[in-house]
Amino acid sequence: MSTSGTDEGTALPAVTDTAVSLLIADDDEVTRSGLGMLLAAQPGITVVGEAADGVEAVERARSLRPDVVLMDVRMPRLNGIEATRRLLAEAADPPKVVVITTFENDGYVTAALSAGASGFVLKRLPVRRIAEAVRVVAAGEAVLFPAALGRMVAARPLGSAEALPQADLTGREEEVLRLMATGLSNPEIAESLTVSLETVKTHVGNVLTKLGAQNRTHAVVIAYESGLMIPGITA
Repeated sequence: MSTSGTDEGTALPAVTDTAVSLLIADDDEVTRSGLGMLLAAQPGITVVGEAADGVEAVERARSLRPDVVLMDVRMPRLNGIEATRRLLAEAADPPKVVVITTFENDGYVTAALSAGASGFVLKRLPVRRIAEAVRVVAAGEAVLFPAALGRMVAARPLGSAEALPQADLTGREEEVLRLMATGLSNPEIAESLTVSLETVKTHVGNVLTKLGAQNRTHAVVIAYESGLMIPGITA
């Protein structure tokens, strides 16, 4: 299991049996404290700290060692993109990062995903859905809304357009990448291709390695930016 469905109304995978520590980074105090209070009331989530900008997010993540950072992208001193990049590159055991944003067409989000964030959520989602996303990412999965991601990638310059042609993916690896980009989980891909789950995991690992992708979500960004996936067309 690895991804959510195609839009904000699609159910996320159920992950409720693991305690998750969370750091919230947002420059708006009302948003930050409100999210903190609401998410702390959700089962299995402990809010261990808050950060008002990207610099503080990096510093507090290093000291508090949360499982997940809920990262706004537009923050002073250091934006969420650079904060994500620093955390994932410099920390020995980095937290997972979930980008939180107001707009689906925010170009900063795709940049943050390319920097290694595991997924994104919209601020207007019910707190229950945001909590589900935090749990899913903490469990090692990705939170991906392919339709919204496709719209965001289409709205910005193609920064990774050459990545896919240079990757030399096999036909089956490209097929697996296409299915990943539609939001299918590993078991669903295995069922679709009539192969074993272990075979799918091997293909996914090869795709990430060949693309130089941080994670599945980054691989899907590359799939859209390279033209393998066309926004609005999933087959």
